[in-house]
Amino acid sequence: MLKSHHPVDPRFLFLTRRDFLTKCTLGMGALGFGSLMQEVLGAGGGSTLNPLAPRQPHFAPKARRVIHIFANGGPSHVDTFDPKPALDKWHGQKIPSHLGTERPTGGAWKSPFSFSRHGQSGIEVSELFPHVARHVDEMTVVRSMHADVPNHEPSLLMMNCGESRLVRPSVGSWVTYGLGSENQNLPGFIAMCPGGYPIQESQNWQSGFLPGVFQGTYIDTQHSSVEKLIENISNKHQSRPAQRRQIDLLQEMNRRHAERRQRDAQLEARVQSFELAYRMQLEATDAFDIQRESEAVREMYGPGTQARQLLIARRLVERGVRYVQVWTGAGQPWDNHDDLEVNHRNLARDCDQAIGALLTDLKQRGLLEDTLVLWGGEFGRTPTVELPTPGSNAGKINGRDHNHYGFSVWMAGGGVRKGYVHGATDEFGFKAVEKPVHPHDLHATILQLLGFDHELFSFNYAGFDFRLTGVEGAHVVHDLIA
Repeated sequence: MLKSHHPVDPRFLFLTRRDFLTKCTLGMGALGFGSLMQEVLGAGGGSTLNPLAPRQPHFAPKARRVIHIFANGGPSHVDTFDPKPALDKWHGQKIPSHLGTERPTGGAWKSPFSFSRHGQSGIEVSELFPHVARHVDEMTVVRSMHADVPNHEPSLLMMNCGESRLVRPSVGSWVTYGLGSENQNLPGFIAMCPGGYPIQESQNWQSGFLPGVFQGTYIDTQHSSVEKLIENISNKHQSRPAQRRQIDLLQEMNRRHAERRQRDAQLEARVQSFELAYRMQLEATDAFDIQRESEAVREMYGPGTQARQLLIARRLVERGVRYVQVWTGAGQPWDNHDDLEVNHRNLARDCDQAIGALLTDLKQRGLLEDTLVLWGGEFGRTPTVELPTPGSNAGKINGRDHNHYGFSVWMAGGGVRKGYVHGATDEFGFKAVEKPVHPHDLHATILQLLGFDHELFSFNYAGFDFRLTGVEGAHVVHDLIA
């Protein structure tokens, strides 16, 4: 009698008829699914079904990666990138184009900040951003953004996920789903926000109905040491080979567990997270340690949390991370219903030098050409002064209310048009009146820069083909593209 070289697995000795049919039908489905996923996910080459393997978009991209600097709370466009001289003339008076606001507002309120022209393009920028202003010839400033509602929660989700009410994947999740990552030892999508979560918390970088591997990995950048930035990044009790053996055993147990539960998506994400956590130990220790940069580079970015996380952002995209979101104004948001002059000045001072340094650094390293840098918040602020309300601004008349009718964002690098101002708000800055751009249009344009036709870029969930840009109405703003 010949002895088998294949050990018997007791699990398969006794099968009920139902178990037999289930395993057979799932097996046939897996064959078809494997073939399909090879085509969808395996475009980067190789035989692996790694969901973060690099993949090709629909057409040749202008941008390969994104740094999204999110100005949390709604910075005032009329005090930053959209000068309105008419406010000086109408200061204190009721203006003709007054629109409905969330809270009572009074007359026009002129900006406490001066504007001046910069670069060969002559784009006007507030005194709040002198370092950013030096790069206007690399930038497209969109002065005609508009959102749907004047509330933080839905507007944050609209700007970050393309949907203000329902659970939807974030822009970063869509991008990593479409392109994968160029570094398999780091997450493809990282969100850095100091001091805890912003409003709507992790929903801002959620994967929604996409597989969990595409969700943003949150890093609390209030910490400076790598060990505190990323918990348990190093194992002081086991060697690397011993950890590898431990992970292999854990993954095999997880694999068997998942098989018995028909490859549940959440279990798959958990399995992948263990493997990524192991691989991150060496790569992340290097990527998040800014002390490995020269003193000259660190001085260029300046001191403070914003400087540190923007320098980390450059180090991450340099190492192949596909989408990095950097939050400014998290602990003290740009939501200045009162004391706007003091608070906006402090917030800009915290990040202006570092943003300017980021653009300089990317350009010097040859990365700006195919790295898209986006700055902006969820909406703007009113050109009228906010009136006192009980329990709110405590009788102060020196701030602005939320304004979703018109606001500004800017983009640089990644194939955007240089030294260009797109659209306009009315003479007071209340409403976008010339070439209006909705967040869906902005997202469609970002996808276009990354090589995707937004109308063809979808994910089937619950019988529907969902898109980042919604069902209809979104369009690529070709004027923003070089």
